[in-house]
Amino acid sequence: MLKIENLYVNYGGINALRGISLEVQDGEIVTLIGANGAGKSTTLRTITDLVKAASGSVVWNGEEMIGKSIDAIFKSGIAMVPEGRRVFSDLTVLENLQIGAYLRKDKEEIDKDIEWVYSLFPRLKERYWQYAGTLSGGEQQMLAVGRALMSRPKLMMMDEPSLGLAPLVVQDIFSIIKEINRQGVTILLIEQNANMALRIADRGYVLETGQISMTGTGLELLNDESVKAAYLGTKKH
Repeated sequence: MLKIENLYVNYGGINALRGISLEVQDGEIVTLIGANGAGKSTTLRTITDLVKAASGSVVWNGEEMIGKSIDAIFKSGIAMVPEGRRVFSDLTVLENLQIGAYLRKDKEEIDKDIEWVYSLFPRLKERYWQYAGTLSGGEQQMLAVGRALMSRPKLMMMDEPSLGLAPLVVQDIFSIIKEINRQGVTILLIEQNANMALRIADRGYVLETGQISMTGTGLELLNDESVKAAYLGTKKH
């Protein structure tokens, strides 16, 4: 379980996070929604220690994560699918997947996990020899997810996985997120497409200017009039 308590982050003279608290229980899909600049990405980056917290705690399975190295956080079972995909464009699909397992030594199990990723994303298997930079946006997103899975995470954090993708591809990505979760991976999802995110989420948090303004089940937030007005493109009546 991930438990964030009273987390403050300041940088560049800005209070990016102002005392947020949230929980992600094992086996859940939890989504953070909010406008650009609300602090969603900062939250993920603080969990992985890419951004330093001013105060507060990030506890993962009973262990404080603040101050730990990225490698230690990664080894503890947390993986990140960064915004913008960030695949290694001059390496092949297979090489990108192998990099995802760089902290592992169990070669036979790594090979099995590559096959598991290929079963989730048959297109990656077809293109295993291709340079990642020559893939479509949707295929690169699949590769970014597959690469994160290669560390065998217990918690996968995803930053805007649908950004810049065609609607049909977005549906594919969300179906895969549900399937990964069904196979035992807990998901913390940041997504501008609040409608899709809340539909698959067990619970959601609304982040506004560095503070959590609302929380509820995915369905509750999907049906909330203020959430509809602000994030789902539906006017209040």
